[in-house]
Amino acid sequence: MSVQFITAELRHWILEQVQAGHSPEQVLAAMKASGWGDNLALQALDETLNSHLQDKKAAPQEINGLPTPARVPTPALAGSTPTLWAGDREVKVLLTLQHPRIVVFGNLLSDDECDAMRALAAARLARSETVAESTEGSEVNAARTSDGMFFERGESALIQKVEARLAALLDWPIDHGEGLQVLRYRPGAEYLPHFDYFDPVHAATPAILKRGGQRVATLVMYLNTPEAGGATTFPDVRLEVSPIKGNAVFFSYDRPHPMTHTLHGGAPVKAGEKWVATKWLREGVFT
Repeated sequence: MSVQFITAELRHWILEQVQAGHSPEQVLAAMKASGWGDNLALQALDETLNSHLQDKKAAPQEINGLPTPARVPTPALAGSTPTLWAGDREVKVLLTLQHPRIVVFGNLLSDDECDAMRALAAARLARSETVAESTEGSEVNAARTSDGMFFERGESALIQKVEARLAALLDWPIDHGEGLQVLRYRPGAEYLPHFDYFDPVHAATPAILKRGGQRVATLVMYLNTPEAGGATTFPDVRLEVSPIKGNAVFFSYDRPHPMTHTLHGGAPVKAGEKWVATKWLREGVFT
């Protein structure tokens, strides 16, 4: 099998196609049809367009509406160490992926913390909802068959402790995050593949963005280990993360666009229950 490289010629071709009026999605599809691997094609397109913006100080309209990249939370992984210090706890680095940016952490929460969070959430669970597509607010969606609740940011000593740990681990301010959401998935429950950023075309998005801007990253913490099923799936890169108590999966997305390859879902629980706590991180202060 031949090895593929991102060359100057490839970058030049990408710019030619975009400047000729082809959308990023069309350019990406053409590269894949020519034999380029999904991840390398996405990397080449992303790097080329980012470089074009920086060199030419181009407006987003110049690249057919592709959103401008935002700063995202970044765990301190430059040293390639197997563990990270998260302020009060050593956390294991179990898996890293560059494109999309995915990190699987081990030992993020203790067993006692997982059990306590489940106990605090249990009495407040209700059918999970998603952002409404045509109006402001949220609505029940058949794609999401779980029960859930939100903790207010800093509402208890336990929540404050966990939030401080996440801020240290991800190098992102506490006030740039939504309150922790706890979800319970019973046997057969699932969450079909979706993106966590707020879709710019939805009617509710402008009002949502006033409360802290776009979501730029997600951290899913596993509060128990189901008997079977319940993996967090990333269909675009064919990755499945097993739900192991105390572990977590982090992924970031620098723009509200499918080219981030952060499409993900919760596979059906086959036996037992799955409990997770999700933290969504915003561009700015969430109010």
